[in-house]
Amino acid sequence: MNRFVRNASRAALIVAIPAALAGCGVNTIPTQDEATKTAWAEVQNQYQRRADLVPNLVATVKGYAAQEKSVLVEVTQARASATQVKVDASTITDPAAFQQYAAAQDKLSGVLGRLMVIQEQYPDLKSNQNFLALQSQLEGTENRITIARRDYNQTAQVYNTTLRTFPSVLWAKTLYSSQKPAQLFQASAAAQSAPTVDFSAPPTATPPKVQ
Repeated sequence: MNRFVRNASRAALIVAIPAALAGCGVNTIPTQDEATKTAWAEVQNQYQRRADLVPNLVATVKGYAAQEKSVLVEVTQARASATQVKVDASTITDPAAFQQYAAAQDKLSGVLGRLMVIQEQYPDLKSNQNFLALQSQLEGTENRITIARRDYNQTAQVYNTTLRTFPSVLWAKTLYSSQKPAQLFQASAAAQSAPTVDFSAPPTATPPKVQ
């Protein structure tokens, strides 16, 4: 009988320990870490979707506005820079790598804005069905990027808070001491500003007055 009681007690303890640990939040940090990585992957997916649209967009604009060579070159170079930055799940806890990636994407956003302004000067391009389809896809992708970045920031903020607040901070300092806070996307002043493109002819220089 005593052996039965001891065995039952051990079994109950084995069941109770995981339940107690779960109840005190030991699984919260890894769970939120995975959620943050998943949100980050979605950001990458949407940026890649945009990058995939750029070659066809540049080719279409070039067919109608080849004289805008400087902008077309800038877009192509910005896309190359954005896609060459190597990122993975570890990037979200590496401030330098994260900022490099965000800056490259923001630069591409800026030059794409300039490219889309150009179409106002070319009626044939503005009404081209292929261009209109690409424009619609780009606008939809930009919206998805905004949502993905917002969702990532919200998820990362919850995770970062968990690492710093009681009682989860106890686990962060012991079992999960290698966990680092996730970086957050910051609004870029340049990316948020509407691009300015001046298509007017340069002003004629005024000759100096003869004294």
